[in-house]
Amino acid sequence: MVRHSSDIKIRAVQLRQSGCSYAEICTALDTCIPKPTLYHWFRNIRMTEIGAKRLRKIQKDSLRRAQEKSISARSELRKAYLAEKTQKNEPLMAELSSDSVRKLMLATLYLAEGTKRTRGSLTFGNSDPGIIRLFLDLFRESFAVDEQKFRCTVQARNDQDLLALEEFWSRHTDIPSTQFYKTRVDARSIGQKSRKKEYKGVCRIDYLSADSLYELMVIGSMLTQGPVAQLVERANGIREVGGS
Repeated sequence: MVRHSSDIKIRAVQLRQSGCSYAEICTALDTCIPKPTLYHWFRNIRMTEIGAKRLRKIQKDSLRRAQEKSISARSELRKAYLAEKTQKNEPLMAELSSDSVRKLMLATLYLAEGTKRTRGSLTFGNSDPGIIRLFLDLFRESFAVDEQKFRCTVQARNDQDLLALEEFWSRHTDIPSTQFYKTRVDARSIGQKSRKKEYKGVCRIDYLSADSLYELMVIGSMLTQGPVAQLVERANGIREVGGS
């Protein structure tokens, strides 16, 4: 075990009393002193008020840097994890070239978020612009769409800029504002301040076609009739019969 001179100990105690950290003390003395040794030297000393305040700040800053480093490390691990998942599933995007796959995706999406009431038109709504865009892209690819049959309704909070919301959703959906119904304001939001600045309200898409509605509902019904394994088995059987 390395023994340090009394002079080193005295100078270390003085530095500690002034609020220096262990690392700063070792640097100032140009020597490496084990933490247990420093702890033993300092266990009974009393710091000056200024020294204690300085040391608390150093410890607080050190903790903050450690937390930031930990968050950054977790963030990098998550990025790598998601990048691996993205690379693994990238080939799936090629399947979107299939008309059948697109229509199945559309029916599944409508099954989850669409209105099932049979009133002569299909209705799909969501607050996520990406989901609205996905629905419209799939719908326009799967059907011979008459753009004049689209209608759009924005459901907003009372403190939002209604005109700006309509313009946003018109750009995002490629549906002219002339085909928008009057924006609906949620009465429950009156007198309350919106917490999410990025919130764009809910966009409801109506397409005035009973035929499209029934087709998506039939496909959705077929998908929910039994386990996926049974559906795959039945589809394989149909292909085998068709190929014989």
